[in-house]
Amino acid sequence: MINYREDPEIKANVLSIIKKLNMSHIDPKRVICIRSRGTKSKRVVARCHVLPRIMQEALKIKPHYVIEVISERFDKLSEEEKIKTLIHELLHIPKSFGGGFRHHDYVNRKTVEKLYRKYKTPSG
Repeated sequence: MINYREDPEIKANVLSIIKKLNMSHIDPKRVICIRSRGTKSKRVVARCHVLPRIMQEALKIKPHYVIEVISERFDKLSEEEKIKTLIHELLHIPKSFGGGFRHHDYVNRKTVEKLYRKYKTPSG
């Protein structure tokens, strides 16, 4: 059975990344950060989920995104790789913040590495 819980530490890292990388299109109040434990997936470290448009309409709520980290794998990463992983997941959120999803043609290692270097610079 998979267990899910909100994670304030992940949320703090996500907020820091959003701010330092000037991802002003992301509404941090509508990004939920979850730590899961007990998944059967083999290689997944983290995922970005989006509330489907039909659910947004039915529930009469704005788009929300969930950044899920898989505790069994994420926790073993270095701090650098954790930040890169979170950058990767945030890149899936499109500029419109409208409930869509950017795929791996845009979200890739080269883009993540470039943004990580920017994240690490003192001026951020």
